[in-house]
Amino acid sequence: MIVQFWDDPARIPADVLECMASWTALESQGFRRDVYGDASARSFIEATYDDAHVAAFDACPHPAMRSDYFRLCYLADNGGFYVDADDAYQGTDWTPLFRDSRLRLQALCYDIATDAMVDPRSAMSTDSDSDTRIHYVNNTPIIAPDHHPVVLAALEASTVAILDHPGGPIDIQSMTGPGNLTVALARYALSQERLGQPIDVEILCTWDTIAMSRWPLSYRDDERNWRLWRQDR
Repeated sequence: MIVQFWDDPARIPADVLECMASWTALESQGFRRDVYGDASARSFIEATYDDAHVAAFDACPHPAMRSDYFRLCYLADNGGFYVDADDAYQGTDWTPLFRDSRLRLQALCYDIATDAMVDPRSAMSTDSDSDTRIHYVNNTPIIAPDHHPVVLAALEASTVAILDHPGGPIDIQSMTGPGNLTVALARYALSQERLGQPIDVEILCTWDTIAMSRWPLSYRDDERNWRLWRQDR
């Protein structure tokens, strides 16, 4: 199952719709694709979880944050293949992503000194500037079996962070986005290591050979882009 989200599926911008539709190429190879919006995502959460999770979804003020939260809810219960609406499939071989049931997450690396992203393949093997580089995982794609401990932990941490938020500016990245998922992954890996258990996670360093996040897209120039969202309104 390929799962995607856009807050109003009836009003998806044409350039975003082109990215999303690129994944229909996999439907002839056994995949199904389901696009959720605000209403259908809320209905799913309401039918699957308790009132706290519904309240957390309702408290997410930006579509990007609702997308973050919904994907965790969906994958924690069902498993599947979540991919962001702006990721375009490149037509390449996807089968290594599903050769076993490990959780798969995309590696990212940000260099503070240059204010730029770094190729994670080279950064993970030849990281000579570790003091200025931040290694983390993206929350697209997420390829997960159902009830994986990392996804479950990320969902519960997001729920608590949202419901306990005291007011004021919201840090989407750390509350529901990649920062939250990275913390859940790190805690799980440390726990498994201490117990002498395998870490059933694969970190993807070549996701860009399968899909590319297209830039620019029309929505990135206004407040539909969470980075440009003004929270003082």
